[in-house]
Amino acid sequence: MSPGDDAGQTRTRLPEGGGDPYGGARRGGRSSSRSLVTVVGVVVLLIAAIAFANRGGGDSAAEEGGGDSPKSAATAPSGEKPVKAESAGIPSGYAHNRQGAESAAANYAVALGSAEMFSKDRRHEIVTAVYAPDVAAARQTALDQAYSNAEFLTNIGLGKDGKAPAGQTFVSRVVPVGTKATGTTASDASVEVWYTSLFGLSGEGSTNPVTESWYTTTYQLKWINDDWKVTDFQQKDGPVPVGRDQKASTADDMTKAVEEYGGFTYAR
Repeated sequence: MSPGDDAGQTRTRLPEGGGDPYGGARRGGRSSSRSLVTVVGVVVLLIAAIAFANRGGGDSAAEEGGGDSPKSAATAPSGEKPVKAESAGIPSGYAHNRQGAESAAANYAVALGSAEMFSKDRRHEIVTAVYAPDVAAARQTALDQAYSNAEFLTNIGLGKDGKAPAGQTFVSRVVPVGTKATGTTASDASVEVWYTSLFGLSGEGSTNPVTESWYTTTYQLKWINDDWKVTDFQQKDGPVPVGRDQKASTADDMTKAVEEYGGFTYAR
């Protein structure tokens, strides 16, 4: 989102569907909270901009072709130095070039889709670390209001403190599938991230079971004071693959998987 209050806003849709694989009825009233979901969607897709303090390699983004049309390329070793630093627990130290921007954008998606955004203290750390300064200053209050809204929290099954009910685990996780730089210069980059999102509550009695959704988000990045910072984004649905006929896992299996399988740092 750009520094303006109304520019570049979009929405993230929480998964919807029919029956509950965990054995309970879906919570009613979700449509009434759609506007709140929209607000939080803006939040969740903006806040994972990573500060890149240490650059690996000397090539600038402009040296990688400027505004040339994007080409399909697998994520492969590039010879660039791997990230060795972090800001607010988020990987940093990406190269000042196209591949560095792509790696950064993938990590942005992971951070902004995480359950940590529902913790006030942690959210403040992330916002301070990853926004362009003028954007961060304008958004902090709005983010707190969105994430502390009691109606929204109730409709996704969380308590007023943003925590899951006893015996349940809140899952909010983004898994990037691929990235594509659609434009790079020495000071700006536009990167698309295609990813699947897991969202819901795992555990016996959950009325909001973990479901998956697919999105592509385009991040507008700017090189500010030797750091890549997010200044805007646009999100759209899909591409969505055809689902296989697989049986949904039990609540116990889902909870165990979330607790035992950590995420990744994306770099190349």
